[in-house]
Amino acid sequence: MSSWLRILCTSVFVVVGAVITSCEQEEHSESNTETPLPTRFVIHNVNVIPMTERDSVLRNASIYIADTRIVAINGEVPDSVHVIEGNGTWLIPGLVDAHVHGFADIHFGEAYRTQGPNFVVDNQDVMLPYIANGVTTIVDLNARVDNFGQRNEIVKGNVIGPRMALAALIDGGDGNGRIAHTPEEGRLAVRLAKADGYDLIKVYSHLNKETFFAIVDEAQSLDMPVVGHIPNDFQGSLHEAFVPGFSMAAHAEEFAKHSHDMSDADIQRFVAMARENGTWLSPTLIAMQRFAEQARSLDSLSYLPGFSYVHPLMQDNYNRGSNPERVLHLQNTVAFNKRLVHAFYQAEIPIVAGTDAGCSGVIWGYSLHDELALLAEAGLTHYDVLRAATTLPAEWLGISDRIGTIEEGKFADFILLHGNPLENIANTTHINAVCFNGKLVQRANIDNMLLDLERKNDSTKHVYTWKNRKQW
Repeated sequence: MSSWLRILCTSVFVVVGAVITSCEQEEHSESNTETPLPTRFVIHNVNVIPMTERDSVLRNASIYIADTRIVAINGEVPDSVHVIEGNGTWLIPGLVDAHVHGFADIHFGEAYRTQGPNFVVDNQDVMLPYIANGVTTIVDLNARVDNFGQRNEIVKGNVIGPRMALAALIDGGDGNGRIAHTPEEGRLAVRLAKADGYDLIKVYSHLNKETFFAIVDEAQSLDMPVVGHIPNDFQGSLHEAFVPGFSMAAHAEEFAKHSHDMSDADIQRFVAMARENGTWLSPTLIAMQRFAEQARSLDSLSYLPGFSYVHPLMQDNYNRGSNPERVLHLQNTVAFNKRLVHAFYQAEIPIVAGTDAGCSGVIWGYSLHDELALLAEAGLTHYDVLRAATTLPAEWLGISDRIGTIEEGKFADFILLHGNPLENIANTTHINAVCFNGKLVQRANIDNMLLDLERKNDSTKHVYTWKNRKQW
């Protein structure tokens, strides 16, 4: 068991003035087993935003958690459970980032058979930024076998972290990974991904039309959602890409690259295509904004919230090189993306919050709050911004009966906030405590762990550099 998990699960938590024991775990040296006690507690006097009805708030409510589930809201509670005084804090569902690229064990360079990774991560380190920001579910859109290992560690209880939906990426052209050049190869790639346990399919830019159609059709027949890029092969015939089963575009700029002048007329054309096909949008506004900032100056990187909690290897991996033309293009794309989101929202096309976390300057966990702020700037109400990171991704993933709202019977994934996010979406960053699958973690513990991680990263910066990654 990691030292951090021991801190999370054996310490006595002080939450908004009340003392509770979250989940005591005792290590037995002889059997090497752990026997966690059931996690049972009730929070009184909390303002619940259940996300079941627009702008509804259950004021001064109580919520009873037993094991991993929400058992009762304003209902009967056994006398023996731990009591937490909420003191008027605000409770919302845990957040979903529908577009991340996870950081996991990997081998850089050539490997001999049986060697395994030459770069390994502490999985609790990797998950801490999600914990700190209340991101209780993530969708990894280019998952590898090592990400399955991470998910297994979370499921086993060895690591506290988000629920993980894992996508198999399929591309065409040259390169590594799952490459499909024909419809037959595309269908086989989908079937193999299903057999390997992937939850969904991500399509990528270099697929040809016929293979794209076959992948989407095969995935639909296997009940695997399809998200991703709009292949370059659809230049000049974009409408053909909108076929049943292509359920979500992974970036707003997927439309920008099919517009010659980034005009409002083109935006309305894109709106009509997506609306008619039922294709949702995860715009990842923060990614393009970060790229534009870095094109102007790399100095912005070190000042990003959460940057010091990123592994030193990834602190050293950022976009390099720029010119005036690139700066102008990125600035124009940022503006286009925001207008596109506003138009999609006005047309009632579902908008799902995703960040492209793991890309240069897009920090795991922290960037989701940046994305929420940008969605509000694009015209979404604060309630609909919350929907974009709670109920809508849960619906798209097909797990809205388990997560996305605060209701009896659902998993205990939620955040306690100091302020009302319906009044100011920035209040999602003012976190008092988080609950991951019934495990409650308070702010003081999170801050202590972040400080430890920052020190750890700072002490190993000289070891982990991107240019030397193949020499370990």
